[in-house]
Formats: sequence, structure tokens, C-alpha cells
Amino acid sequence: MSNVNVKRAVENIRSGTNVYTPLVETIVNAIQAIEAASIEKGRIDILVRRSNQQELEGGQPPVESFTVIDNGIGFNDENRDSFDTLYSDHKIAQGGKGFGRFTCLKYFDDLLIESVFQYEEGRKKRAFKMGKQTDIIVNESIEECPYGDIGSRVTMRKVKRAFPDKKVKTIARTLVERLLPYFIDADYQCPEIGISEEDGTGRIILNDFVSNQLAAMIKEIPLQDGRIVLGSGDKEQTFQVRVFKLYSPRNQKSKISLVADRREVTDTAIHSFVPEFVDEFFEEGSSEGEERDRNYIVKAYVFGPYLDANVSLERGGFDFPKGEDLLHPISQAEIEQAAAYIARDALGDTITARQEKKRTQVRSYVEDSAPWHRTIAEDIDLSSMPYNPTPEQIETVFQREKFSQEVAIRQQVDKMLSETDAAGLKDGLPKILDQISRTSRSDLIHYIALRKHVLTLFGKSFELTDDLKYPSEGTVHDIIFPRKGDSAATAYDDHNLWIIDERLNFTFFVHSDKPLDGGTSERPDILVFDKPVLFRGDNEASNPITVFEFKKPGRDDFANPSSKEDPVQQIVRYVNSIKKGKFKTPKGRPIQVAENTPFYGYVMCEITEKVKEWLKMEKDFTPMPDGGGWFKWFGNNNLYMEVLSWDKVLRDAEMRNRVFFHKLGID
Repeated sequence: MSNVNVKRAVENIRSGTNVYTPLVETIVNAIQAIEAASIEKGRIDILVRRSNQQELEGGQPPVESFTVIDNGIGFNDENRDSFDTLYSDHKIAQGGKGFGRFTCLKYFDDLLIESVFQYEEGRKKRAFKMGKQTDIIVNESIEECPYGDIGSRVTMRKVKRAFPDKKVKTIARTLVERLLPYFIDADYQCPEIGISEEDGTGRIILNDFVSNQLAAMIKEIPLQDGRIVLGSGDKEQTFQVRVFKLYSPRNQKSKISLVADRREVTDTAIHSFVPEFVDEFFEEGSSEGEERDRNYIVKAYVFGPYLDANVSLERGGFDFPKGEDLLHPISQAEIEQAAAYIARDALGDTITARQEKKRTQVRSYVEDSAPWHRTIAEDIDLSSMPYNPTPEQIETVFQREKFSQEVAIRQQVDKMLSETDAAGLKDGLPKILDQISRTSRSDLIHYIALRKHVLTLFGKSFELTDDLKYPSEGTVHDIIFPRKGDSAATAYDDHNLWIIDERLNFTFFVHSDKPLDGGTSERPDILVFDKPVLFRGDNEASNPITVFEFKKPGRDDFANPSSKEDPVQQIVRYVNSIKKGKFKTPKGRPIQVAENTPFYGYVMCEITEKVKEWLKMEKDFTPMPDGGGWFKWFGNNNLYMEVLSWDKVLRDAEMRNRVFFHKLGID
């Protein structure tokens, strides 16, 4: 009689197991029972019992229970006592952990055993149930059975949660994948393992998936060398990899399976290491038509003493870590990565074609959308990039590579600057300068390409829309500088004042579309404090102040005698108000001006014939040579003002940037 807290033992089973785990454990126990009996023609039958509940539309009822029948040695006293012992070492030579039966109660309500075994005076039949409290064996009975067939019948009754598969063929295939090491060992004769409905109909022999009529479902890929050597010195370990094609994969992914004691323990997606494995593969049929076209996935099985020695108690994982660990010389990820590379090489041209397809996608992205990455694209490693990547995924990889290069350059520069040997500094300098140049060139190309997009958008912002109306002045305003904003909240690379004047890229202060006194008074569209190179101050009287006014494309009513939106007068009023000291910066400091503080005013509008007449006859402006703008000097205000057409602003900006667009190949 045992004294074990069975319930706690079951509850403490860690993740890594699933509902197939107890079924596989039971089948392996049956195999070992046949081996113990030294039977040449071992046979194992797996019976699938279904629920009495009828499915809608005549579908198969769900699977409820399994019975595994074998003609092995049976539950003699030795095997019975081993079953009744937690962590029994009875099968330790075969990799037994003495715990597998507890996984049955994690996924099924009951575990029932019936067995006929040989003893000195004849044959007996033993039946019992696995307990759920403190006794592992309960309701045990033993009786004479002189004519019974030696072997065992183990039933896992009533699955606790819905079993994931219904078709016997699907269950058979899953079991073959989990037990494949038993079927592919040339030095081992596996018992015949069959699965069928409870009444014996529809029997499928699992062995045939590899060796006979079902061999077309699973096919091994020959390898030149499937050996992996990891670790070093006395910690060196050798593993063997075998790679298989699994046809008709049912939406499965290609996997790496780590095997211990001939049982699959873990399976990990190969595309975690080689992205090209994320999709199914396609194989054309033979030219004679004997085989049809079909899809397949790849499964790489890894074997080795290191795996046998470190499999966990529940066989749901290993005792060594998944990732790097100082206490363990070899990790699960390291083994899987090496196996993934063997699988990659095994598929040869198939993977190469997918890699080339990915490279083509990346080239197209760079040429069409991100030419600033051309210098990085020459050297970037695409192996970690997903297969069929989205533009966002491609950009993420490029940004990561760019950052990595910048970090490496900084480290090299720091190292070089710490050199005391002038000769060493001289020798390394050209290489570092070349790397810095390439990185900076990438940023410059990016910036110029963005300018091209901005100008395209800007040009459309003063064209007629589909409803034959012009966009509002707010549309063009936001492209040049966001409304209701200022330079305290808008970085220099988030506005496009360069469209008007390159000198406005770097300014001390920009105030956009907000009253200067914080109230409800008039406000200029944009007010800018320029920062000339010759001056070192910020908000200083010697620094120029620039004021902008925008008028809606297509509009010229501001030139009417009765208009209250005269942009020229608006700018003059703003200048006079600033000179009188009425306004402060966002930090509450007075805007510093003096008698000689230079002011610049710009009006962007539609220059129609009406506006031209107004500027010439009423405002006394002088036309520019190209006819796209007018200018005037207001001497008493120290104000220089230009009135520019939207077309001229766009045309001049394009002209200033045209040589860059041409060099980049995007003109």
C-alpha cells in the first residue's frame, strides 16, 4: 500500500505536456512490456472510444476514451509494485522516470488496468484502478486465469477537456510524429502498433506511415552530415539530426523535435531560427503522373545522450535552460538553432529561392520607398527578417542595423581617440571616416526623400479637390507648420519652413496661429525669431523677426476695398504691436526689439490679375522678374515684405532641391 498525495502530484505537473502525453506514455510502456517479454511479433492495439453524444449534421462524435492493448509481459508482481512506487527506478535503464502514469489523471478522469501475467504456477489476471487520494493502486483484484492471453489492457477513460482531433487517421499521424524514433531506427524492430475505432474498424498501422502503404505521408531527407557537436572540452556533446518531409500538414508548421529515450519531448517552430520555414512547402508530382502535387512541412528530430540524461520528470521539457545559462554549457535554443541550420541546408535550393525572393522584396522596398537605405542594404544580414516581410518589418530591420552600425562607429571612434600612437590613429582614420560618411549619407538621403514627398503633398494642397473647391488655408498652413503650435512643442524636423526659406530651418522661436498675448487678440499665421550666424543671442533685439500670413488658394477677396483681411496691413499691425512691447514669449519674457530690429513679412496667396492690380496701384509693391511675387521695403518700420504666389513658393522650393532629387534618382 502506497502513501502518496496523488492529487498534489497531478496538480504539480508542469507545462509542456498535453492530452497526447499520457497516450504516448502508455504506448511506450506497452512497447517496453513487449521488449521485456522478448516477443518477436509484438502487437499493440489502440482503441478509440467515442462519446454517445451525436454531432450535428452527422459528424463523428468526439473522442472520449482510449484503450491500449499489448501482448507484453503483463503486470506481474514486479511491475505492479513499480506502478505503486512514486519515482520508481524499475525502468531507469530504458529512460523511465516512474512518473508517466500521473499525466493520465491530469487529462482523463480515470486510469484502469487489466492484465494477464505468468507466474510459477500458471497465469493470473490482475485488475485495478489508479487512485486519486493517497493510494496509487485501488480496487485491486487478482484471480486465476489459466486460458487468458498474456498482456495488458490500459484504459484512459473520459477526457477532461475536449480531445482536439476526431479522425482516427489524424490521431494516428500525430502519434507517428511523437513516436517516429521507434519506427526509423534501423537496429530496432518496433512492435506493430495499430489504432482503430472501439469495434476494431478502420484500423491503421502506425508503422506503415514510414515503411509501407502510408510511406508517402512521411519521407526522410538524406543528409550528408546530420551530426551536431556543441560545448567544448569535457562538456562537449554530440547530437544526431534526422530530417523528414511530412505531407498534407493540416496547417502545421515545420518543427524541430528534441527526442529523449525515443520519445519526442519538445517541438519548436523552425521559422523561429530560419524565417523561410514559416510557410508550407510545395512539391510537384513526377512527370509520369504517379504522384500528385502536394504540400509538406519539415520536421527535424534531434537525438543524443545529453537529451536522454536531462529530460524532465513529466517528459514535457528538459532540465537544462531554454536560453543561455552559465550553469549549463548547452541550452535548448542552441541545439534547436543548430538543427534548424541542418534542416535549412537539407532543403537546399528550396530555401535559397525563398531567401532570394525576400531579398527581391527588400530591394524593391529600398528602391521604391526608402532609397536612403541603399548604403545599408549592401551589407545587411537578412537572415532574421521574416519571410514575406511587410514594409514595417523591413524598416524595423534596417533601423536596427543602422543603430548597430552607429554604436559600432562610436565605439571605434572612442577607441581611436584613446590611442596614444599617432601612427595607429592615422592608419585607422580613413576607415572610420568612410563608415561615418556612409551612415550620414543614409540620413541625408532619407531627409531629401522626405522633402520630395512633402513638396508633392504641398502642391496638391492648393489644387482643386474632387468637388471643385480649393482646400482651406489651414491645409497649407499645417504642411508648412502645424497650427496652434510653437517651437517648444514642434521640433525643427517636424515642420517644413524650408519650403519658404532654407534659413528658417533653425530658428529660436516659432509661434503659429495663436494670439501673441495669449488672449483673443489678432494673431499672425506664423511668427519666427531668426537666429543669424553673426549673432549669438536668442531673444535679442539684433535678431530679425519674420511674420507670415496665408490666404486660401483661389481666394482674392482680401484685395477688395471693404476687406478687413488685408494681409499687408495685418503684417504691418503685427510689427507695430511687437515694437510697442505688447507681446511675450511662451516663457513669459518680453519680445526684445529695438529701432533697428529687422522685420521680414511674407504673404502667401493666389496672385490673380485683381491682386496684381491691387499690389501695384494701392500697395505700391514692385513685381519680381518671374512675375510670381511682389516686394516692398517699409523704411519707417524697418520691414521688408514679399507677397508670393503658392505656385512660386512650390516652384522655388523644387528648384532649390532639384539637384538633390536628381542625384537621388527621384526627380
